[in-house]
Amino acid sequence: MTSPTSQLSPLQAIPSVDQLLKTDSATELRNVVGAERLTEIARQITGDIRREIQTSGTTPDRQTLLNDAIRRLEQFRESETSTGIRRVINATGVVLHTNLGRAPLSEPARAAVANAAGYCTVEFDPQTGKRGARGARVEELLCQITGAESALVVNNCAAAALLVLTVLARDGETVVSRGELVEIGGDFRVPDVMSNSGTRMVEVGTTNRTRLEDYRRAITDQTRLIMKVHPSNYRVVGFTATPKLEELVALAHERHLPIYEDAGSGVVNDLTEYGLADEPLIRDSIDAGIDVVSFSGDKLLGSAQAGVIVGKQEVIGRLRKHSMYRALRADKLCLAALEATLESHRRGASEEIPTLRMLALSAEILQARASAFVANLVDVPHMKASIIQGNSAVGGGSGPNVHPPTWLVAIEHASITVEQIERQLRAASPPVIARIAEGKLLLDLRTVEPEDEANILTALKSVS
Repeated sequence: MTSPTSQLSPLQAIPSVDQLLKTDSATELRNVVGAERLTEIARQITGDIRREIQTSGTTPDRQTLLNDAIRRLEQFRESETSTGIRRVINATGVVLHTNLGRAPLSEPARAAVANAAGYCTVEFDPQTGKRGARGARVEELLCQITGAESALVVNNCAAAALLVLTVLARDGETVVSRGELVEIGGDFRVPDVMSNSGTRMVEVGTTNRTRLEDYRRAITDQTRLIMKVHPSNYRVVGFTATPKLEELVALAHERHLPIYEDAGSGVVNDLTEYGLADEPLIRDSIDAGIDVVSFSGDKLLGSAQAGVIVGKQEVIGRLRKHSMYRALRADKLCLAALEATLESHRRGASEEIPTLRMLALSAEILQARASAFVANLVDVPHMKASIIQGNSAVGGGSGPNVHPPTWLVAIEHASITVEQIERQLRAASPPVIARIAEGKLLLDLRTVEPEDEANILTALKSVS
């Protein structure tokens, strides 16, 4: 006797939306995306299967089609849970990895963000019961640390540059060295920011040599600002020349002009011991008389993304009063993280800040950690783990010529490629981000917190 299932046409054998929604896979996905979105996904899957059958002319049975629909649901679930912002383990050795969020927050900063996530005193003074100034404590700390008269925080460094140029130089000219017209990551180009601010750029000098007299000759009655830009991840070496800050300040003030420095990474404490002697110290710029300095919050400062502006009280006051400031100002979570990070800097507690702690790790300490890590992989079938010398990177456009020595864990496998290992590590929970070089998968423990080593070991032991 012929069974009822075998008499079904191919299209009749397609599972209904309701049938698909009753499966265990649908129940799990409902908890992730909600009932309405789940129904849309189920309709899409059954519609896709219908079109494929009509195109191919195949006649799969009902159970095969149901299994196929469930498989597609599970793929949707994996896709939904793997996208969006989530924690990863950075084993690349790039300390300020732009794609991975640059500076990891310190424990005090994370606690501050959690504390500010609900209602908080972002614009309220509990002592007076009246409205308070946004970011007042952050600004106070910035002045203490940098020696500036006043400070302001906006949402990133490009916003800081845009605000400064708009307020100080709109409808006039800004003089800048050709050697400083750089493009930094994310298509941030100094000439573009100048154009958007409404100032006209006047280039002086050459790519490698700009003299004080070049600035002097470029100043006219249309000049509104002299700008100096730290080149971040770009360096000109060899036959070079640039005026000292004090010389530029003297020239600007002689001509009754403000001078602005985009200092890039934001070094507030001397980092010479980390090899970062060519990153400008913000206090040095302030001491030299620069009127306004901007720098990043999420690079060598070690905090959240922010554009920090410090300088003369009169200049900062003008920036604060401009209508653009409200559109660019930082939110409460950024201010909370920044406040906690600055407190660590002021106390001299650099070990609290992950960025500085990672940069401070010696090659000897990393060798010991790498050796102990490899010892845990000795019994893993088909896997060969060894340690080799290498270099880490500062990243984030900071210290492009600085490559801290390190020891790398090199992974090879007898039956699968290093590319397959790398993909499986990225699919782990949490994802492990490594790098590949010379036919080996490489892990740099400089950027891995010790407590995360167990997660990497678990991911490696499950590779197949």
